[in-house]
Amino acid sequence: MSKIINDSINTAVVSDVTEIQLDHGTGAKLSRELVGLIVDELGDVYIGKMEDSAVLDLDCTRIAVTTDSFVVAPYIFGNGDIGKIAVCGTVNDLAVVGATPVYLTLALILEVGFPIVDLKKILRSIRRCALEAGVKIVAGDTKVVGKGEADGIFINTTGVGVVKSRALQMSAVKPGDNIIVSGFLGNHTVHLLSIREGLGFETRVLSDCAVLNNAIASLMSATKVGAVRSMRDVTRGGLSAVLHEYAAVLNRTIVFEERLLPIQHETLMATDMLGVNPLNLANEGCLCIFVSPEETAAVMEVLKGINETCHASVIGRVTDVKGSKVQMLTSSGNQVEIEELIGAELPRLC
Repeated sequence: MSKIINDSINTAVVSDVTEIQLDHGTGAKLSRELVGLIVDELGDVYIGKMEDSAVLDLDCTRIAVTTDSFVVAPYIFGNGDIGKIAVCGTVNDLAVVGATPVYLTLALILEVGFPIVDLKKILRSIRRCALEAGVKIVAGDTKVVGKGEADGIFINTTGVGVVKSRALQMSAVKPGDNIIVSGFLGNHTVHLLSIREGLGFETRVLSDCAVLNNAIASLMSATKVGAVRSMRDVTRGGLSAVLHEYAAVLNRTIVFEERLLPIQHETLMATDMLGVNPLNLANEGCLCIFVSPEETAAVMEVLKGINETCHASVIGRVTDVKGSKVQMLTSSGNQVEIEELIGAELPRLC
């Protein structure tokens, strides 16, 4: 009987099924064919050799390494998907510390019943973003979990970048430095929430998810050394979380102006309707950049000429006042303290 069962399992092929099955995670024939499907879809951005580890050459003495896990609902949205977010998020985390991203690993946790057609779409998105970023996928893994044990698909990526010049660090920021936000705030969250809740904003407010390493490289090469002190990509927790992080590390008060915040009109409408603060909303293609006051104009000129950062705005500065506070000058002229969130203002979106 066991031989009959094994033969029936081994006659199945990925092309014959439309959904992920538990047998895709057994390490046997269906697992190998699932890996083959992934490799075929990734094409030339995958350079793994199916060994237990990737052996890599790096032309540098220092590297930057980051890892992240991605859980997005919905996993495919209006102008992107979880695959795009995974590559963009990891590449951007490397680029903001001054590293040139070169390698990624890719691990997929798939739920039983996950549509193969959606998996292919996500893998093609990963390939496009990897090509845009100029990175190669060197190793990977797949796991299959039971129905109801995951939101369809989870992705984990680790990124490796080479550091050939000065790394960007928070400690380099000084009192008097200006703060630039590179693009619209809150669009990613509003786009996903609109799809989930049927709010009707998703065609007017698109996710800002974007690969930013090329934009950052252009900025760094076009400005003086030391002009950019430090930067962060504004993701979960929003701009408020980034500013509070810097204020705490520097032990300095940060002040910004409400009227200077780059927020799309429709995004502001949506956040007003929902009663949430765009300062706390996740982004996937926005930078918070700390720059020297003498070079701010030059930095802004470069940013305005790059498609991904053309909506950049100088929003505030780091003061010499001690204390890890974040304050906002409101449109009415009042100065208010921005409290750091203890938890989430909205249900998890990404």
